[in-house]
Amino acid sequence: MENYNETSQEERPRLNPFLSAWLHPKQTTRYMINEKSIGFAILILSIGYIGSLMSGLIDSELFPDLSPWILALLCIIFAPIVGIIGTAISALVTWLFGKLFKGTGTYSDLFKGLSLTAVPYIVLIPLYIIWLVTSPDSLFDPNFIGDMPWIFWPTVLATIVVSIWSFVISVGAVAEAHEISNWMAFFTIFIPAVILFIVFFVLFFIILIGIIGVGMM
Repeated sequence: MENYNETSQEERPRLNPFLSAWLHPKQTTRYMINEKSIGFAILILSIGYIGSLMSGLIDSELFPDLSPWILALLCIIFAPIVGIIGTAISALVTWLFGKLFKGTGTYSDLFKGLSLTAVPYIVLIPLYIIWLVTSPDSLFDPNFIGDMPWIFWPTVLATIVVSIWSFVISVGAVAEAHEISNWMAFFTIFIPAVILFIVFFVLFFIILIGIIGVGMM
């Protein structure tokens, strides 16, 4: 596959990132880098992370007394904040670790490219709104007893597919931004994820040992 960056300015098609990111993540990433601003990337994050935050409501048990519409409004309000912070951290990590594979992307390139990972989550917004409004108890309560609403399986399956596809887009975005292979991009994402998992696991183990030790005193 030819690198999209080799295509001349005149030959580059005008893309709609909300659509093209699904099937052409590399081309869309290059289009974002060359043609779009950080502000446009933040717009994508602000919309996509609404669906991402709503998917986090499953079995949360955190907001049992809040109105569904209040929860939806909170997701809309906090989506830009969470999206910017999450993508900023992801861009920093992949920018740094990409250097291990001689990646050439800038921090701005990575931020714009990784904003595309929020695009698939947009399709979850109507599904979770329907679930939130029609059967909030089955959404929040992990011990819910009763008939699950008809929206349950479509939403869960869509969430799984969207999560996988978002990761696929992230690999393509990192590969194009850094101008490295897909495998190198995969390890650029995978290596820091493993390191963070080990760090958090060790911290959790230390805290657990400390709690047990205090309890035995």
